Amino acid sequence: MKLIIAMIQPEKLPDVKKALFEADVHKMTVTNVVGCGQQKGFTETYRGVVSEVNLLKKVRLDIAVNDNFVKPTIDAIMKGARTGNIGDGKIFVVLLEECYRIRTGETDGKAIG
Repeated sequence: MKLIIAMIQPEKLPDVKKALFEADVHKMTVTNVVGCGQQKGFTETYRGVVSEVNLLKKVRLDIAVNDNFVKPTIDAIMKGARTGNIGDGKIFVVLLEECYRIRTGETDGKAIG
């Protein structure tokens, strides 16, 4: 079992969800976050005051999958999120030691579904 964490552009979320659904991945947690990476932010001027914006809006996807779904999930996220520009995002794959479904008490692979 793996936990896939993806940081993507907010406007790419519909495309990523569509690609995930096509890959038969339907369970995910979506969170709005802020952060910065290689693009390092930008500056803007408002009423003559220049301000630096270095924390940009991103969307974080947390997806727990069984081992046979790792590659299709990553491929789907990359397909939906890629624009070819700096700031497309990152994908992290973390070993998931245990998982429990509260409602039924199922564990591990059965709990993920």
